[in-house]
Amino acid sequence: MSRLFSWLLNVVYLAALVICAPLVLWAMARTGKYRDGYREKFLGLVPRRPQQRVKCGQGIGIWIHAVSVGEVNLLATLIRALRAAQPDWQIIVSTTSRAGYELARKKYADLVVFYCPLDFSWAVRTAMRRVRPALLLLAELELWPNLITAAKEQGARVAIVNGRLSDHSFPGYRRIRPLVTRVLRQLDLIAAQNGESARRFRALGAPAGRVHVTGSLKYDGADTDRNNPRTVALQQLAGFAVDDVVFLAGSTQEPEEQYAIDIYRRLSAEHPRLRLVLVPRHPERFDAVAKLLDASRMPWVRRSSLEDSRAPAPHRPILLVDTVGELGVWWGTAQIAFVGGSFGSRGGQNMVEPAAYGAAVSFGPNTRNFREVVAALLGADAAIVAHDADELETFVRRCLDEPAYAAALGDRARRFVRTQLGATRRTLALVETLIDQRAKSSARGRSAA
Repeated sequence: MSRLFSWLLNVVYLAALVICAPLVLWAMARTGKYRDGYREKFLGLVPRRPQQRVKCGQGIGIWIHAVSVGEVNLLATLIRALRAAQPDWQIIVSTTSRAGYELARKKYADLVVFYCPLDFSWAVRTAMRRVRPALLLLAELELWPNLITAAKEQGARVAIVNGRLSDHSFPGYRRIRPLVTRVLRQLDLIAAQNGESARRFRALGAPAGRVHVTGSLKYDGADTDRNNPRTVALQQLAGFAVDDVVFLAGSTQEPEEQYAIDIYRRLSAEHPRLRLVLVPRHPERFDAVAKLLDASRMPWVRRSSLEDSRAPAPHRPILLVDTVGELGVWWGTAQIAFVGGSFGSRGGQNMVEPAAYGAAVSFGPNTRNFREVVAALLGADAAIVAHDADELETFVRRCLDEPAYAAALGDRARRFVRTQLGATRRTLALVETLIDQRAKSSARGRSAA
């Protein structure tokens, strides 16, 4: 990609920043977003990767970019597999959002974690010189032209893992196909979640031989054992009894929390062992949901208030999880699950995790971001679509009145997830092949010199 094109992109990005500045400043003042990482984001002054002698794989740097919380969690299985298979490789993780950064620092405490530079040519080139990666892995669909160009100039291979082109994003990329094609042709590998995404990548100009269907890492990252130590610890912390029935509404947005609160209020009188757990998708909604709970006049407790206590929570039937990165573990406490972001415009959230635990899974009608997963779960009779709040209440009531129905629905969900495993292994094999190809290419270059 020419330097002129890179600088034209810089101008476009600067213009977009100017236009969005009032919204950014408002979000900074109101929620604290966008306040951190300016040296990395605007100047590319990310931590330097330590120099090591290149011998038997030592010194090979793998830069993995996980945009936010979802991708940080999603890539955990691949990072574990890379570290187990190639312990001498140096793995570096970047994120974009503040919540993603905080979770990555906690989840990968022994790895270098930093904010990814914005796609300004000077910032990404500086970052590449400091990290010197042999491979840049981008989660799902992070097509930043200057970042990818800078990686190629540095001699790195570039790959998209868990690649996805949704019904929503594909038409937009098709409208700017010449630019997208230019970027896609620089990629060395696209590991797509499914055949439909693979076909769409090829339709946008990705070389057919570089596009592979590996399956979704979402399945491999889902725990199927409710008795895992972290879930058991959270059950004890929350004070859940063996005969409690937990209704968990996770990754929620407005007005889904209010729906769940109203359903709990109406059903709890008939079912005194019913517990409600609310896990909003975004941290900035924690206080707003707390106000809804105060207005309900029902006893409730914050997860954060239990943080420093080893004693179980007092018996308060509603729990607000106001911490980041724990939802995947909390799903294991639920017998009845509602996956949020599906009554609004967000397009749904990951329903694989509650399905893997064998919860009776439900979600709203707007799940375009997980179309393939939803179709597969519904095809296996392993989940329910609630088209409105009344249908969601009907589903929860049936699960409470007919425990055998809820158990059978959850069992089908768990068995389905187990049939989908293996994406991590297939992705790892392709990544290792890329590194082998790069090593052979470098050896030929040194021999020619």
